[in-house]
Amino acid sequence: MEKITNYYVERGIALGELRLVRGSAKADLAGTITLCPPSALNDLWTRRFPDPLAAFASGWMRVRARARQQGVSLPLVISDHADWDGLTATIAATGASEIWVTHGQEDALVHWCATKGLKARPLDIVGYGDEDETDAAASNGEEAS
Repeated sequence: MEKITNYYVERGIALGELRLVRGSAKADLAGTITLCPPSALNDLWTRRFPDPLAAFASGWMRVRARARQQGVSLPLVISDHADWDGLTATIAATGASEIWVTHGQEDALVHWCATKGLKARPLDIVGYGDEDETDAAASNGEEAS
C-alpha cells in the first residue's frame, strides 16, 4: 500500500495526512483508518490496533456470506472497477488488437469491441463466479442450481 500511495501523492493527488503503521505506538492508532490488502487482515501486525473494526470495500461485499466468511464487520459495497467510459477509453488507448474480458458484463464489452473492429472474447476462469451464486443462495436459505 505504501508504494501505490506514494505514487498518487507524487502525482499531486491530495490524500490528506498519511502515516505509516510501522513504528507507531498502539495508542496512536486508536480512531485511525488504516488501509491494507485483504491478506493482511489476519496478520500479527493487526494486533497493534485497539478495538479494531475490519471494513472491506469491494463490489463483492454485496454478498453478505462473503463478508461473514472473511470476518468483515463493516462491508462497503463499492466497486474498484472502472466505469464504462473509462474502461473503453483505456482499451482504445492501449492499441491492443485482442481483448480478454475476465468478468462483469462480458457480452456488452465483447460487443463494443466488435463494433470497433477489435477481437474480443470472455476469458472463462474455471470456478470463477460460482461462489457468488452459492454464497447468495446460502444467505437466502436456498440451494444453488
